[in-house]
Order: sequence, then C-alpha cells, then structure tokens
Amino acid sequence: MSSLGNEKVESATKVEQLVEANLAEVKVVKGSEAYAEALLKEKPSLSSFVTWKLIGCLLIGCFCQTVNGFDGSVFGGLTANSRFLDYFHGTNDGEWAALNSAMYQIGSVCGLPFVGPSIDLYGRRAGMVTGALVIILGCILNGLTLHASNYHQATSMLQGGRFLLGFGVSILSSAGPIYVVETAHPAWRGIITAYCNTFWFVGSILASGAVRGGLNLTGNASWQLPLWLQIVFPGLIVLFVAFIPESPRWLFVNNKRTNAVQTLTKWHGNGNPESPWVKLQLAEYEDFLNTNGTDKTVWDYRALFKTRASRYRLACNCIFSIFAQWAGNGVLTYFLPAVLDTAGYHEDVTQANINLAYACFQFACALFGAAFVDKAGRRPMMLGSMAGCCIMWIGVTASTALFSQSDDTNGAAAKATVACIFLFGAVFSVGITPLQALYPVEVLSFEMRAKGMGFSSLSVAIGGLLNQFAWPISLAKIGWHTYIIFIVWDAIQWGVWYTIMPETKNRTLEELDKIFEARRPVKESLIPHKLAVDKEGTVLASEIA
Repeated sequence: MSSLGNEKVESATKVEQLVEANLAEVKVVKGSEAYAEALLKEKPSLSSFVTWKLIGCLLIGCFCQTVNGFDGSVFGGLTANSRFLDYFHGTNDGEWAALNSAMYQIGSVCGLPFVGPSIDLYGRRAGMVTGALVIILGCILNGLTLHASNYHQATSMLQGGRFLLGFGVSILSSAGPIYVVETAHPAWRGIITAYCNTFWFVGSILASGAVRGGLNLTGNASWQLPLWLQIVFPGLIVLFVAFIPESPRWLFVNNKRTNAVQTLTKWHGNGNPESPWVKLQLAEYEDFLNTNGTDKTVWDYRALFKTRASRYRLACNCIFSIFAQWAGNGVLTYFLPAVLDTAGYHEDVTQANINLAYACFQFACALFGAAFVDKAGRRPMMLGSMAGCCIMWIGVTASTALFSQSDDTNGAAAKATVACIFLFGAVFSVGITPLQALYPVEVLSFEMRAKGMGFSSLSVAIGGLLNQFAWPISLAKIGWHTYIIFIVWDAIQWGVWYTIMPETKNRTLEELDKIFEARRPVKESLIPHKLAVDKEGTVLASEIA
C-alpha cells in the first residue's frame, strides 16, 4: 500500500479510537477544520453589545448597495411618469430610453480604472467616500436639469448626471461589499454580506416610492422629487464613514499590524486578545496576506492573472457578476413599464403601483433568502434560483403571447403575466440577490480583491449595457418574443455555474486559497470532513468523511 494510503488508514483509525475511548465526539463538516474549531470553542452571540455596534458600522457599507439600488431603479420608474417624458421629449422604450439609461453603465465602465486605486491605496473607507462624492455631484447635475434653457440642454445634463452616477457607483458598489466582507466577524460574514446586498432593495423601494409619490405632485415637481432624493444615502456615507473601523486586513497588509490586532481584538474578540477568532485570523494573515503585494501599486494588475488559481478566481467573480445581470432581471428592473405595456397595463399610476409592489416583494424574498446562505450554501442557492428563473420566463412568455394574440383583451392573460413577473422576482431574489455582494468578493484573494472587483463592476456594466440598450429596443421591435431569449440563456447559465462555481461557506477568506489551488476546485469545495472533537471544542483528528 502507498504511503498516502497508510496515512489515510492511520488518520481514520485515530478518529475511531478517540471516539471509542470517549475522548471525543464526531462532527462532520463541509468547510475548514480551523474555522469549525474556532466556532466550537467560541460561538459569537447576538446578545453581545460589541456585535451590534459592529453591525451598526457595517450598515455604512450596506448603504453603498442602497445607493446602487436607488440609482439603478429611479430612471426605470420615471419612464412611467408622462410629465418626465414630456419634459425631455422621451419615451419609455426605443432609442431615447436606451441611450439615457445606458449612460449610467457607460459611466460605470469609465470609472473602473479608478476602483482598485480608490479602495487599495487609502483604505476601504476612503473608497466609499470617493464614490459617494462623485454620486452627489451627479445628483446635483440631474436635479438642475429643471433650469436648462431647452430640452436638448436638459437631456444633455440628464445624461451627464447619469454618467457621474454610474462612475461613482462603480467605486462605491465595490468598496461597500469589500468593507463588509473583510470587517464582519468570520462567523457572521456570509449572512451579513448577504443581507448587505438586500439593501439594494431599500434603495429600489425608496426610488419606487418617490416616483409613485411624485405622481401626486403637480408639474415638474413630480419627477424632481426622486432625483433630489438620490443625494440622501451618499450624503449619509460621507457623514458617518469616519466613525467606523477600517478593514483589519487592509491595516495588516499596509504595515499597520498593531492597529489590525487592536481592531480584531475589539470587534471580533470582544476585547480578548486570546480569542480563538483573533488567533485564527492573525495566523492566517501571517500565512496568506502579502504585505508587499501588487495592491500597493496603482496600475499593477498581475495578481489577477499570474497563476491558474488567480485566473480561476477572477473567472468565477466575473461570470457570476455578469450572469446575475443576464437572467432577465435587468429588463424588469429598468424597463418594467415597457414590459407592462406588452401586458396591457398603460396607466401611469397603475404602472407605478406595480413597480413599487414589485420592489417591496423582492425585498421580502431577498431577506428570506439571505438567512440561508450559510445553511443551504452558495451553490444550491444560485443553481436553484437560476433554474426557477428559466421556468418563470416560460410562464411570462406564454401568458404575454396569449394576451397579444387576443388583441389586448384577455384580462386573465394580463394578470397571469404580472403574477409570473412577481414569481420571477421571488426566485431571483431568494437565491441570487443575497449572493451578488457576497460571492464575487469571497472568491477573490486580498491582493486581487479591490482590482478584481473592478472587473466585477466591468462585468455588471457589460451586462447592464445590454439590459439598458438592447432590451428596450427589442421590446419596441419584437415585443414579447424578447422573453424567449431569457428562457434559453438562463438554461445555459445554469450549466456554466454548475460546472465551475465552488462552494465557499464555512471558511475564512484566507482558507479559500486551498480550494482554488486544488486541481478541481468545485469537487474540493464539496468534500465533507469527519472531525474528532473534545469537550473544549479542540479538533484532535480529522479524515475525509
């Protein structure tokens, strides 16, 4: 028998002997042994005041997603406001809607080279402030369109403002999740970062509510209100970011070890420097974090491509980010009024009511799904959700086709379309929405993280450009036939995710290095381990289950 075989036998024998001697009990885990041991020794409690203070600090990072949700939803909602369209001589579908909507994504693409430097050089907090300030400028420019001399100038200002919004969001939407995932307690990292992305719906609901409330106002105030409300959350980020701790990982790699230890001790160890969580993270920082990495050099992107593992990580990051945009959710987020037109719902107030209800419904589903990211795992959630999206698009296509063939008189088909849209929102929000801020950040190593999230933003922007430029034209030209594309494409996306996306739950960020360095990362991530654990929670032996 080979030496490897002997080692396996000895390991298995040791686990069995320890259990038979009542020196240990067996725990079967999927994930890191060191993580499991720390969790057994010191399970963090929600009754701790420090835990709630840290959650309060992490809310600032979550607000970055709120800004993203507001900015990403307000324009689509305003296309249901006839006074907004009249002022700019626009339409809710076709080239005008496509171009003005796409300016947001064009700004995002132009902001990508600044994502890594803004977040790496001066810290995660500085990245959030930089993005927020650019967004504030965009909000002001959009709000001032009311004072334009003619509708051509007003449209130019609207496009310029949306460009700045996209530019700032590309930085802010990367800095926020990075801050949350790096600063959250390891035991809560998954669920807190999953809830972070649900704050996108807070912004979306506020935008939809502002658009709906604006319809009760007279004149141009009906669309000015939501444009000026965009400034609220980036303003809160600028005001409060100085009162939250910096990412301990960023402090460590930037030669601020003492500050990193103090941060970990205070926020993850409840003031105890001997906490298993503090010891575990410091040991991993020493082993895995490079204090002289390319994250210190502004334009050095070699860390993203230099090894097979790093290329695999970046591929997982970008593929998840872009596929999450191409499930068909984009057309419902940005152009729901145009979709509702194909189902026979044409009135401003009706479309605004459905838009608001849809945002609230998705938020509730996302909150529900976020609670299960650590229990169910990342892979089951993303795969189950994508399969559900494919099925729901079949329903939308069939009901909309029936409505169209009835010369817009089939009320049952129209209602079925709205029902299927809501069901699509449910399956997408439960499984994919909580992972959008979590999974792309998790799969990147520290050295790759900020610049890699720039590529994630590029992927989102590419997906968004298709969503915001192609789909409104497609809806105007071929109507409900557009939805057939989503049925086929969602099935393809499911197959790609199943093949290449590894599981990341129950590990610290640094321990994921072992997964991506394996020959088959997906298979490696799913291997369960049998642990022999004593009464104090110490792992005495382990073997593959």
